[in-house]
Amino acid sequence: MTLIIRFLAGAALVALSIPAQAQSAQSVNDLETVVVTGERSESQQPDKVETVTQIEAQQQINVVNTEDMLEDLPSVFVRKRHEGDTQDPVATRTSGVGESARNLIYADGILISTPIGNNNGATGSPHFGIAQPEDVSAIDVLYGPFVAEYGGGSIGAVINITTKMPDQFTLYADVLGTAGEFGLYNTNDTPGGYQVSAGIGDKLGNFSWRASANHLDTFAQPLSLITLSQPATTGSAGALVTGGIPGLARTGLPIDIIGAGDIEHQVQDTDTLKVAYNFDNGWEASYTVSLFHQIDNSVAQTYLANSADASVYTGNVNSNGYNYNIFASSFDNNLYHWEQTHLAQGLSLKSGSDGDFQWEIVGSDYAYLVDNEHIPTTTLPGALSITMPGAGTNTSMDGSGWYTIDAKGVWKEWADNELSFGLHRDLEVLSQIKNNTANWMNVTPTSVSTDAKGRTATNAIWAQDIWAILPDLKATAGLRAEQWNAYDGYNFSASPALSVSQPTLHTSDISPKASLAWQTADAWTLTASYGEAFRMPTVTELYQAITTGTQLTVPNPNLKPERADSYELAVEYKTDMTRVRLSLFREDVANALLSQSAPLVPGSTTLFSYVQNVNRTRAQGAELVGEQKNALIDGLDISGSVTYVNGRTVKDTAFPSAVNQALPQLPKLRAEVVASYRATDALTLTLSGHYSDRSYGTINESDPISTTFTGFSEMMTLDARARYQIDDNWSIAAGVDNITNDKYWEYHPFPQRTYVMEIHYAE
Repeated sequence: MTLIIRFLAGAALVALSIPAQAQSAQSVNDLETVVVTGERSESQQPDKVETVTQIEAQQQINVVNTEDMLEDLPSVFVRKRHEGDTQDPVATRTSGVGESARNLIYADGILISTPIGNNNGATGSPHFGIAQPEDVSAIDVLYGPFVAEYGGGSIGAVINITTKMPDQFTLYADVLGTAGEFGLYNTNDTPGGYQVSAGIGDKLGNFSWRASANHLDTFAQPLSLITLSQPATTGSAGALVTGGIPGLARTGLPIDIIGAGDIEHQVQDTDTLKVAYNFDNGWEASYTVSLFHQIDNSVAQTYLANSADASVYTGNVNSNGYNYNIFASSFDNNLYHWEQTHLAQGLSLKSGSDGDFQWEIVGSDYAYLVDNEHIPTTTLPGALSITMPGAGTNTSMDGSGWYTIDAKGVWKEWADNELSFGLHRDLEVLSQIKNNTANWMNVTPTSVSTDAKGRTATNAIWAQDIWAILPDLKATAGLRAEQWNAYDGYNFSASPALSVSQPTLHTSDISPKASLAWQTADAWTLTASYGEAFRMPTVTELYQAITTGTQLTVPNPNLKPERADSYELAVEYKTDMTRVRLSLFREDVANALLSQSAPLVPGSTTLFSYVQNVNRTRAQGAELVGEQKNALIDGLDISGSVTYVNGRTVKDTAFPSAVNQALPQLPKLRAEVVASYRATDALTLTLSGHYSDRSYGTINESDPISTTFTGFSEMMTLDARARYQIDDNWSIAAGVDNITNDKYWEYHPFPQRTYVMEIHYAE
């Protein structure tokens, strides 16, 4: 109740005190540009977007989760490790999956990218589940920080998910099942699951509503391997065990692979309600609320057995002629029970589309009502005992979350100009406490192990003018001013002892934007764009804690914002049947926030990996996009893209060996091609391929082995889908992902060949 009161009070305050965010505006000339903020709009922006509609995705992609709809878009990669994955960050053409804070992702105006972290884990990944696939109308991707309306999170991309509202009674139900093949080392499994979703909605006069529910129950392949570093020499000490597999770490050093972990069983439920009211004067109000609940149970598998053929999880052992001491944490850290309940809300009020001036106010709130992860510290298999599972820890993020408020106005038809302006406010809260527990399956704490808290907030004002200089020449100029604060930072550790209140940070920045678009002929458009953006440190980057032997240190609670200068030159040819776009891009980032190795204490020779400001990085390359309808034969549509990027560290005084090395998790080459054939009015057949070059997980390319756990290997997959519309209401679809069973790695081992079957009803 407190959360709802806070949200409604904040939205009311903005409505009374500041101008409002505009709805869409009509174009000021014939240059077509579309971008979405919350509701689908037609307001002018300097660059085109790449779009996928629900109809396209339904026909061509084996969509289980909403993020699957992005898989064929140029330069976009979602690191989705299995169905229902909640750690699924988005990589773009200049940023890898570890830079999640360089993307802004919205669902009907609700910020669902996680602004409290910048990583590929739980504190940095987006929450796509708020918008279920059946509710989505379209997803638009805007590349780069070229729009004044968006802050530093737009360095990579802005992804806007728009959902549908009914104009008459609607009802749907969908049943989907997956079954996979997975074989790796001594693990042979058939991961898979099922998903059931349903929705209903109607429009009654000026009032419309939509309610939907989604239930997912799925088992994943192992996400981790449990390994031991091989000693320099052989030895006879330790109890003899079998089952260990010799291998190589990503550094090239020999290891013994002794098990698999993070084998998740996830049960998720998402319930969403959206209501809207159209006033007689043209105003429109809407409210969205979505509740996400997940229970995630992970287990671990050992490959080791002793002379009595009993499973071995810990102890002093001898495997393949080498002596190892296996600690309980080797397997325990891969065993957990994770329960989450998150609440997302969005409220908007906007004017009608008539007249020279439109406005809009949008507020959103995302709250971690419950977020607890239980991990044992008791040795397996005892930790799985129902009656006496033993001690452990519970990490809680209850109370974490964020809210955003935006107000925008658009003034059109002013001397061939379209002037837009707005105000923005966001607040992020981190509350992460780790408690010791006598029973790891029980949340009752015995003591506090670590505690991390902090807040960040940004206030911004922006303006942008689009001027139709000539009927075929359009100039855009924008400016964004931001004031950022980080405060209430606190770190505590029981052992090693630490209790420190972190300093308050303040910074103010102004970032210009500019674009020039020239329609050189009926089908040709040439666009040049420049944008500067400041991506502020997240609370987890500022207040992370690093343990070094007997000391625990917060490396740098004074991180600076990273500043990106982005450039793009694009030429596009577009007709009703053909589209080709070539974009040349470059991004220079000063004070880039990256995790790298460096001493924690000045003068020390011991290196640890943590987030630091890297002096300067650069990523530059080219993106080629093509689409041809009715290619070769009627009914055959072919589309695809190729992206080449050369990303390098230009200057790094703290870690000189990283200079001129590839940026982490950013492959040089990505490509996809999609061939979709409408065999009949009812049957669509699609074949798609995706390729990614290998990349490095470290900033100095110290991981030469890519095809191993924690490596980032080359990937080439082939997917197929067939969809048949039985009648006006019923349809069925079947597909296969990764037909060739490519065994690739993106730090984790990824799904192998997977079969998908779907039955859908709609009216």
